[in-house]
This record gives sequence, structure tokens and C-alpha cells, in this order.
Amino acid sequence: MSVRVVFPSEICSQPLCGRLLLLISNDPSEEPRFQINDGPDTQLVFGVDVLDWQPDEPWAIDASAVGYPLETLTQLPRGRYWVQALLHRYETFHRSDGHVVQLPMDRGEGQQWNLAPGNLYSQPLELDLGQGGTAQTLVLDQEIAPFPPREDTRYLRHIRIQSELLTGFWGRPMHLEAIVLLPEGFDEHPEARYPLLINHGHHSRQWRVGVTWRETPVDAEKEQLEGYALTQAEYSYGFYRDWTGPDLPRVLIATIQHANPYYDDSYAVNSANLGPYGDAINYELLPEIERVCRAIGEPWARTLYGGSTGGWEALASQIFYPQLFNGCWANCPDPVDFSGYTSVNIYEHANAYFSGEGWKRTPRPAMRTTLGDVVSTVQQVNQRELALGSHNRSGQQYDIWEAVFGPVGADGYPRRIWDKRTGEIDPAVAAYWRENYDLRHILARDWQTLGPQLEGKLHVYMGEMDNFYLNGAVYRLEQFLESTTDPWYAGEIRYGARFGHCWSGDPGTPLEIARLTLNQRLVPQMVAHILNTAPAGADTSSWRY
Repeated sequence: MSVRVVFPSEICSQPLCGRLLLLISNDPSEEPRFQINDGPDTQLVFGVDVLDWQPDEPWAIDASAVGYPLETLTQLPRGRYWVQALLHRYETFHRSDGHVVQLPMDRGEGQQWNLAPGNLYSQPLELDLGQGGTAQTLVLDQEIAPFPPREDTRYLRHIRIQSELLTGFWGRPMHLEAIVLLPEGFDEHPEARYPLLINHGHHSRQWRVGVTWRETPVDAEKEQLEGYALTQAEYSYGFYRDWTGPDLPRVLIATIQHANPYYDDSYAVNSANLGPYGDAINYELLPEIERVCRAIGEPWARTLYGGSTGGWEALASQIFYPQLFNGCWANCPDPVDFSGYTSVNIYEHANAYFSGEGWKRTPRPAMRTTLGDVVSTVQQVNQRELALGSHNRSGQQYDIWEAVFGPVGADGYPRRIWDKRTGEIDPAVAAYWRENYDLRHILARDWQTLGPQLEGKLHVYMGEMDNFYLNGAVYRLEQFLESTTDPWYAGEIRYGARFGHCWSGDPGTPLEIARLTLNQRLVPQMVAHILNTAPAGADTSSWRY
């Protein structure tokens, strides 16, 4: 069986390249493009690469397409389905390392293939598919519209720069952005200079740190809000009242926006495949944030925090740039020790997907509930990524880890840590990861020089039932840090018993609520640390009005 897809010249007159996705669902509640996920409630996706695809010429998706969770279209049972096609468009990059690669440039959506402006898609149709079904043709006659521009307000500043470092690496203009939350009284106190708290995390078109920024009371009926969405809105407005009230310190909170051709953020480090994002953020964007928003501009007055990806980024930024920052608060960080790379030990395991061999072969889990029920396996998650994009172009989690942590392959794309189909681990790539991005290993290897610069600066919070098995790596990190001497690390690692992803240090509040009070809890802690470590003569008064 096969499905033909065509895009009319009226919607695009130029040949296109990208990932052509066939989306199949038996659930009519929403478009199939919004129903692909990890776990048992996912619908189906099948993907093929297209190159130099001409307008009005059909392209066939057949048994050669990579599928998830079914591996091929031949396994699709005969029946009636809601069917949709989408083209995730790529562009060609001529990188400074000499490689020419085709990748999906972020267009403001944060590497979300089903939301990316410029992507073409078809309207969902109910069709008879499966072996023996009739031939079908889908027409990509819809195009996802661009996002409207964002505007500054009394409390929010949007800062955008073209990075010379990243532009040089990628061979085309590349930009970095930040959304900065200003303190109450910013305009009324032009003499004040403020500490800068940098929150790392995933891309967002609005300021979002646990909650979004909301200045208006909630009208649940008018806004048609209920359940957790209503709770989030109420806590967002509650944060506004706390932020503008008398109790929270007057500081700047910046969220970094660094979506790129592989993912919705860069992991805030320099890497062979993504380029010098660490240097670009810290030496190009950071000075501009501090200039525009009247920051103190000294290392003692800068801190980092974040959760999950942002937790890893906060730790990595503090470790790789110890002279620039005065502490990090990392919640549920991504793997900080690759012997606990979720449920995989890349140094000792031969296969990422299975432990044992033959009849003893057991799948490795990738995601669980806080009660321990397995939601998806490592193989299933990677199969979804392979369907969404070859050469690490899915925009998903394991693909970006490979892109950030790994060397460049001979074809210009990331060299894989394991075979995406079989799970066989490449020890040479694992050794590269260890020396360059294994945070526990780097701390242990370089503690003689790093230790004096990190004393009292490392704070890590982790749920003991993290849904992605990230707690194992933190146990290993803790074992090393607690063993340090000359100096002792003098930070903290705390665990939330029975808490999942993304625990942030509050043991007495349900996770769904605690994530909504993150700023009210952590901002005072960071400011207290700043004041306790401020050098003699530092400005600790102009911002404390």
C-alpha cells in the first residue's frame, strides 16, 4: 500500500526538501499532527526524506517509510482512519567546518514540526487504508502562518541580537533572544542597578518560569478555563501580585531563547554540531541584557536556575563558565553522569534498548509514572524520533543529546551514540561524550582547578521517582561531590521522596502546585546568597528599595 502526496504550485512554486510525514489516527477529536507522542495513547506517523520535490508532482509514501509505533505501513490493519500529511521543510546550511547539511531552521515555534511556520500540510480526511485499500492522494494546500511580533511592556523586555559567533559557524544570520522580567519600580528608579537571575529552559514565546506572566485577574467563565489550566492561570496572576508587591526582591529574571536547527534550545554550551552557543550566550547576549536592563554586570550578582533541560544548562553554565556566575539552582537536571543516561550506562552497556541476550533480553524503560508503571521504552522513544527525522532532525530529546554531546560524523550530521535501529552503543562516541560533557566526570577530573571556583555554588533538587530515570545520575554526582576536599563543595543536593519530574525542593506541596511557586521560593534563596557573598564595596543597596 502507498499514499501519494502533492503540493500545488499555487502554494509554492519552488522545489522543496524536508521530512514528509504521513499521520494516521483513529481518534477524530483533533488533527492527527497533534496526536503523536510517547506512550500508549499515541497515533501513527510514517516519515520519508524528500529532496528536490517539484510542485504538482506526487511523492509516494510506501512500505519504505519509517513508522512509529508501527514500523511500516504494511503492518497497518485495514480500516477507516483520519489521515493527514505534513512537510517539515529544511534549508541548506554551509557551515564553517566545511560541511553542507540540510536542517529545519527554527521559525519562532521552538522546533515543533507540527507548528513550524512555513510547513505545508493537508486537511484531515477520513479514508480507507490498510492492505487492499484504494490508492489515495493527499494535497498539501495549507501553510502554517508566521507568529505575530512580540512587544515590550512595562514589565517585559524582548532582546534580540544577531550572534557573530553563530552566524560565522552556520554560514547564515543566526540570532539569540532573551525575555527579561523587570522589577517593580524599574522606571521610577533609574539609578538602580539589579542582580540578574538567568533561567534556562525550553523555548517559549512568552516569559515562562514555572508560570507565565499574567497581569490581569482570572475570569474562568469568560476565558473558558477549568481544571489545571484554571489553577495555572490563578497562580500566574498570583506571581504577578507577589512580584509587584513588597516582599520579593527587586531583581531581573531573564529567560534565554536559543532555538536552533536541531532543537528548541542549545544546552547553552559550545558543541561540534551546534556551534559556539555557550560563548555566544555568555559573551554576546549576556552583556546586551545587562546593558539594556541596567544589571549590576558583575559575576557576584548573577545566578542561574532551571529545570530538566534547564537544570542541566544551569549546572553546565556554572561549571564551564565558573568565573561568570555566583551559583546555580538545578532542578531535575538532564543526565549529569552518562553512566546514568536515563536507564542506559553508555560506558558499560553494549545495547541501549535491551539488557541481556536471547530469551533473557529485557527492554530498557525510558519513561515511568511515579508509581513505577512503564510508559515507554528507550527503543520506542527512539523509533518515534527516527520516524520524525533522519540524521538527528526530529527535534526531539535523544536526537538533541546526540547533537550536543557528540562529534560530527563524516556526513556532517552528528555521529550517533548508538545505532538508532538496533541500539548498539559506539564506545568511541561514548568516550567523546565522557571527556567533553559528562558533568560528574569533568568535575572529578578538574576539581583541583574547578573546586575553588564552585565552592557553595551548586544546588541540585531531584525527585526520587523522576519520570525519566534522571535521579540515578544525580546519585552518582552526589557521591562525588560529598567526597570532595580542599575544598568541600559546600553546596546541597536534596531529594523528594516519591516525587517525579520536575521536583524543585518543596517536600510538602504536590508537584503540580510546587512548580507554580518556583520563583517565590528560589528567588529569595538566590538573593540571600548574592548578598552573603557580595564583595566589599559592591552595590547592595540601589536595588533594595
